[in-house]
Amino acid sequence: MKENGFEINGNGWNGQENGFNHEPKSTDQRMNSSFAKYKMPLVRFLTQEGKNPFEFDIYGNPIRWVSDVVSVNDDSGKVVFTQEGVRRPDFWSPLAIKVVASKYFWGDQKKNERENSVEMLIGRVSRFFGRQAVKQKYFNEEEAVVLKDEIAAICLNQMAVFNSPVWFNAGIQEYDKNAGGVSIYVWDSASNNVVKSIKQSDRPQCSACFIQSIKDDMDSIMEVQVAEANLFKAGSGTGTNRSPLRSSRETLTGGGRASGPVSFMKGYDAYAGVIKSGGKTRRAAKMEILNVDHPDVMDFIDAKPTEEKKAWALIEAGYDGGMNGAAYASVAFQNCNMSVRAQDEFMQAVKADGQWSTKFVKDGMACETFKAKQILKKIAEGTHICGDPGMQFDSVINRWHTCKNSGRINASNPCSEYMFLDDSACNLASINLMKFLGEDGKFDIEKFRRVVKTFVIAMDLIVDGGSYPTAKITQNAHDYRPLGLGYANLGALLMSLGLPYDSDAGRAVAAAITAVMTGEAYKTSAELAGLVGPFPGFAKNKEPMMEVMRMHQESVKGINVEVMPSSLRYLVNDAWDSWADAVEFGQKYGYRNAQATVLAPTGTIAFMMDCDTTGIEPDIALVKYKVLAGGGMLKIVNNSVRRGLRKLGYDNGQIEEIIAHIDKNETIEGAPHICSRRLREKGQYNIKGILK
Repeated sequence: MKENGFEINGNGWNGQENGFNHEPKSTDQRMNSSFAKYKMPLVRFLTQEGKNPFEFDIYGNPIRWVSDVVSVNDDSGKVVFTQEGVRRPDFWSPLAIKVVASKYFWGDQKKNERENSVEMLIGRVSRFFGRQAVKQKYFNEEEAVVLKDEIAAICLNQMAVFNSPVWFNAGIQEYDKNAGGVSIYVWDSASNNVVKSIKQSDRPQCSACFIQSIKDDMDSIMEVQVAEANLFKAGSGTGTNRSPLRSSRETLTGGGRASGPVSFMKGYDAYAGVIKSGGKTRRAAKMEILNVDHPDVMDFIDAKPTEEKKAWALIEAGYDGGMNGAAYASVAFQNCNMSVRAQDEFMQAVKADGQWSTKFVKDGMACETFKAKQILKKIAEGTHICGDPGMQFDSVINRWHTCKNSGRINASNPCSEYMFLDDSACNLASINLMKFLGEDGKFDIEKFRRVVKTFVIAMDLIVDGGSYPTAKITQNAHDYRPLGLGYANLGALLMSLGLPYDSDAGRAVAAAITAVMTGEAYKTSAELAGLVGPFPGFAKNKEPMMEVMRMHQESVKGINVEVMPSSLRYLVNDAWDSWADAVEFGQKYGYRNAQATVLAPTGTIAFMMDCDTTGIEPDIALVKYKVLAGGGMLKIVNNSVRRGLRKLGYDNGQIEEIIAHIDKNETIEGAPHICSRRLREKGQYNIKGILK
């Protein structure tokens, strides 16, 4: 039968479970016919019927397009990329078009096939979503056009964009059937099974984040390497907890000592270093994790700091110490982040100044005993030297795990925003928060909610519409359907509101906006479950998932509304409403996605949206220089300073003098009218806030 343009059979699913070895197997785990049907009308909000979103903006005004010669130089002034006749909307900055043209445009300039406009790029991506909406029977043809146009308008107006693999790979078969961008396996809805992909199919690899498992045998060790290589080629990153590998302090079955996980990590890192991500001048990204009770944990903690010191010696000897220079290219572990994974018991041992024992992998017996503080101090020293290793707190991570009955969370993607089951994938997208802040200081919550809803729908289409490097990941992607919607430009938002990033008020505003986004995302996921069914693993995990949803809802009560600007306090009520709906709808329909939101660093896509700050972070400087992987340097100037100064009460003349000083000196230090006393009076200096 059809409901609201959606094809739905008796239980919302087509076909039977296949014989692939995965957890959700029985039809009762798919909710059977018990889940309610939900009508979810798709209407235009940012576009108008009959108006091309590439010709008219979200207010119905004509868009003015300009042509540029795009050129990217390295730090010596040498041109490393150039393209003539690149078209962009006039509200896109030269920085945004430089990033997009050099990183995301498809095609070879020498063959005269390269994309040359933002319209071509966003057009092919939005059309991909339109095709998938019909193919997967979410929408009819007319509704799919609405979805396509809304996505195009959101991306063109820099309100939100998808993760890099979407821009690398989605829709490129429109230009060339053999363009690539397709991974090895896909979900086949006709047979309800995982099948090998066809390289000419419209099934791009679209997920940025992967987590892979590993076993203590050579076949598994090498299989993970092959899967990692294929992910890097498609523009994605991956993480693995190597703790299942026996330590260098243990024996092999046939005699002799095991190599240990750190040795294999060197090999993984070397392959990552030679594979360009997405076929572009973009570095591969990977995460290496080891549990704090693994016998090789001290070697792991020392690994990257030791290599950093080698690089220092090379720099001192005259080798180039830049990101793309010879010094760091000559040492190991420069293509990975490294994290020690610790449970609450370890941190309690640190607090109690107690002992901590590592355990052999094979038999679980004690290996060595250390002072817990000694291990933590070693981690801190490494982080001070080179930023690694970081830490992941296993107990709290698994406390908030929505699918506890399907297994534990052991690892994360390279940037650690995505944490879920082993052998899983997550596609990301980020919303530009500044696009929702009005001149009156109000946050446009309705527009924000609409963008969240549209993107959750689109991202869910990626799950079965994309391709993956292994059969396990393909199966788990279908069975759990995790998504990673997040935001960027929080630092600029708080600056524009005149709120210190380290203040209680800043934290409360961030919490309220994040709660609205996550609540609305899960609400939309529940609505999708009412249309096309919950994720197959939901029935098995209904109890832990609903428990986590209620934990999120309860957390809204902890937002300190009293410290928020009065003009934004309504956000807490909106957050509660979103979560009340998310829990109510989830109880009734289930959820389409086991996870819905993350907060990613948003590097390249933040510049695509002309964000002043990336992800959830504050600004590191008002004028910055970004060194591009593969060569090139971009100057980035924070454009939120003027608005922030105005909010703090500076007059126009003072603001212009301060801005002129920043433009000339690339710092606010020494600017006229700025002094620590005055900023302290306005709440901009608060050392206590840093320590909270």
